[in-house]
Amino acid sequence: MKLMSFALTSLLAINVMAQYKGLGAESISADTLKKYAPPALNPVMTNKLKKMFDVTAPGMGMLSPDKKTLFFTWRVTGISHIWKIDGPQKFPVQLTSGSDAVTLSDIAPNGKFLIISKDSNGEENPGVFKLDLSNGQITELYRKAKVQTRFDFITDDSKTIYFTANDVKPDSYNIYKMDLATGEKTLIYEGDGNWGIADQKDNGKELLFYKATGSKTAEFYTFDQATKKLEPVIGVDKKDEYEVSFSAKKGEYLVLTPKENFKKLYLYVPAKSKDLKPLTDKALKYDVSSFTIDEKRTRIVYNVNRDGYTELFAMDARTYKPITLPKFKNADHVFAGKSTRDGAVTMLGVISSQSPRISYSYNWATKQMTQWVLPSAPEVDLKSFAVAELMSYETRDGVKIPMFVRFPKGCKEKDSAVRPCPIVVHFHGGPEGQSEAGFSPMAQAFIDEGFIFAEPNVRGSDGYGKEWIDMDNGPKRENVITDIEDASIWMKKNWARNGVTPKIGVMGWSYGGYSTQMAMSRFAGAYNAGVALVGMSDLVSFLNNTAPYRRILRITEYGDPVKDKEALIKLSPITYVNQVRDPLMIIQGANDPRVPVGEAVQIQETLQKKKIASQLIVFADEGHGSSKKENQVLEIGHMIEFFKKNLN
Repeated sequence: MKLMSFALTSLLAINVMAQYKGLGAESISADTLKKYAPPALNPVMTNKLKKMFDVTAPGMGMLSPDKKTLFFTWRVTGISHIWKIDGPQKFPVQLTSGSDAVTLSDIAPNGKFLIISKDSNGEENPGVFKLDLSNGQITELYRKAKVQTRFDFITDDSKTIYFTANDVKPDSYNIYKMDLATGEKTLIYEGDGNWGIADQKDNGKELLFYKATGSKTAEFYTFDQATKKLEPVIGVDKKDEYEVSFSAKKGEYLVLTPKENFKKLYLYVPAKSKDLKPLTDKALKYDVSSFTIDEKRTRIVYNVNRDGYTELFAMDARTYKPITLPKFKNADHVFAGKSTRDGAVTMLGVISSQSPRISYSYNWATKQMTQWVLPSAPEVDLKSFAVAELMSYETRDGVKIPMFVRFPKGCKEKDSAVRPCPIVVHFHGGPEGQSEAGFSPMAQAFIDEGFIFAEPNVRGSDGYGKEWIDMDNGPKRENVITDIEDASIWMKKNWARNGVTPKIGVMGWSYGGYSTQMAMSRFAGAYNAGVALVGMSDLVSFLNNTAPYRRILRITEYGDPVKDKEALIKLSPITYVNQVRDPLMIIQGANDPRVPVGEAVQIQETLQKKKIASQLIVFADEGHGSSKKENQVLEIGHMIEFFKKNLN
């Protein structure tokens, strides 16, 4: 493939960068929003998708201190709100309403109020609020325009909360505490960079801070409120991945890190040794993906990511001996939610390919499991949902790329009399994300229209160890970006029928949207149509305009827009825009703080000038992906109609 000269590429990049500046709806004109507003969707498709997206499961939720009420989030109204249920499988009651997306942060230890978070139109600038359970009234505790406020914890006496906010500098977070009676805010630590609270003990007398130094790296410190002194714990001046919490014993820490390729859970006692002692199986060739320890420091619960399937394990927090957990037949994912403050009960979630999440409370002493809420699937036969199959394709350099594939009926059998079914390839976001098995109404919507739905985990994906995830960092991305093209090469060869090559579409959100644009430009001809959602078109302009608090996190992943500019230009879809020859649809949220709306507008306008078939849809009331159900129906619906037109 003939590449543009770097001199011409640089001129093009400069021209593109000049097309927009900033982010959010204020960075584009009202006329532009109107021009690219979502068109009406076919009523038949609208009705199909409304039914599909009415398949919902409530969040796992949190139990009240007396364990008689479950509070949880639910999107059944079309947007996330908070509900309660006064007893297992009783009638749920809605507690919040309105157009803001609301999430549950915590329940006051006295059981009298909730701490909740609200965000508007996908801006990702949530505020912290108090919901009084006696009268249902909501009080704003802290919210500022263009400020992210992150709740951390509430003290046992229900009088004080701790939270983090970038309210002084947009790229730095300060740590505060607030007296709930007076509303007085006190600065605990003035951060320079992306600081936060990783853990705490004894109502904040012991605080464990983190400072994010990259997309997956962080430094950890203890902080003394009296002396304002930071003491390094682990990760300082290192570019390694760590997740850390206090252990049950003073001076000891639990550390999750990929010390030897795969992530394992370790015990770290810095006063005795700088070595990490493994707590999970040393021979395990899979990532321990996450862990939690309850507030009483009685049990550690952790997950193992086994090739995109999630298993749950537990151990005693003092002896580190295994604790037996219930077994769930045919489960693709089992994971733990919030534990009660006394550590007696933990919420568990179970997902299979043919069922949305089912949640249980699990009493550790009695071994009793109780299902509190029921998932909803009106007019939808869940048994008809296609089961994701773990497969792989081989790249040009002989590497096997894992992928999950769902087949419509009749599309898998090698019947020479049948033409090949069209294929839609979904590349995940991140890029450190991972496509997994499990329940997906979105995937089933494509299956119902006759598309094979494939989800690769290309090099750079999470879940396969440190070596795999680091393969696309910075300029190294150039060595593995061909995984995108190789997927279509393999599918055309292996899924052809009766001498007919299948038509293949490509899609994805965020980094998956970027991958789609690369598939349609640099690898033009590999795919017959593409839909790029909230994806980057120019890595240089993206890094220069993404939200300040995200810039350092993304630079460590993609490269520096100054030092690595040449490599970033070479890896930008807009560089190869002259090569685009098949239809491309671009979908974007105007309020996106991660990938600015200008990324979508600039490539659409460039394609239009070159008279290349393309379409842009901008949602004025969304951010990094659609969160409102009516917009999700439009988003997925237009995508399916686009692929039906261009792949059938």
